[in-house]
Amino acid sequence: LNLRAGDQQKPEYLKLNPNAVVPTLVDDGTVIIESTVINEYLDDAYPEPRLRPADALARARVRLWTKQLDESVHAATSVVSSAIAFRHQKLATGIEALEKLHKQMPDPVKRERSWETISKGVESSYFAGAVKRFDKLLADIEAALTESPWLAGKEFSLADIGYAPYMLRLEHLQMQFLWDKRPRVPAWHERLQERRGYPEAIDKWLNASYLSLMKEKGAEVQSRVKAILQ
Repeated sequence: LNLRAGDQQKPEYLKLNPNAVVPTLVDDGTVIIESTVINEYLDDAYPEPRLRPADALARARVRLWTKQLDESVHAATSVVSSAIAFRHQKLATGIEALEKLHKQMPDPVKRERSWETISKGVESSYFAGAVKRFDKLLADIEAALTESPWLAGKEFSLADIGYAPYMLRLEHLQMQFLWDKRPRVPAWHERLQERRGYPEAIDKWLNASYLSLMKEKGAEVQSRVKAILQ
C-alpha cells in the first residue's frame, strides 16, 4: 500500500480494515486487524517458537507492555514522526490534496491530530506531550531491564517485538539522546537488532529517502526536543 497516496482509504482496503490503517493480516481467508491482536493471533496459530510465557504473571506483564503501545505510544510516535519529518513530504503535495486526504480519515480524533501536527510541526499542541510520553516510556523500560534481560522477564516475548520498530523510529528521528543516561535501553535495543528475524521483519522495509529526511529534520529540531524535557 502507498499510504502517502491514500491507498488505505480505498474501498477495496476498507472492506478488509474499516479503520483505514495498517497492518491488516489475511490468513487462510480470515482477516485480522490491529498490530497487537495480529501478533497474539500469530503466536496462538503458529506457536513455535512460543512468544508469550506460560506463566500467568509473566503473560500479564507482556500484555501491560503491549497495551501501552495501543493506548498511547503509537499515537505519540505518529505525532513526533509527522511533526519533525513527514510533514515536509505531505505539505509538498499541496494543501488541497492534503485536505482531501484528511477528509477521508474515518477517525475524527486522529484526523485532527494529524492535521495539526502537519500544519504546525513542533509547535503543535500535541508535540510536547508526545516527547514527554517517550521520556516516561524510556524510564520505564530502563527500570524493567534492571530486573530482567527482556521487558516482561527472562524470555524474549511479544513485548520486546512490539517495541522494536518504535525504538528504531526514535533513533531515526535523532532522539536516541533519550537513553543517554539509561544504559540498559541501548543494550536491549542492540539485542533486539541481533535477533535472527530482525533484518527480514524490519531492515528489509526501510526506505532510504525517509531515513535521510528523518535524520536531517531530526537534527534540526533536536535542541528544541531536548528543551521540552529540561
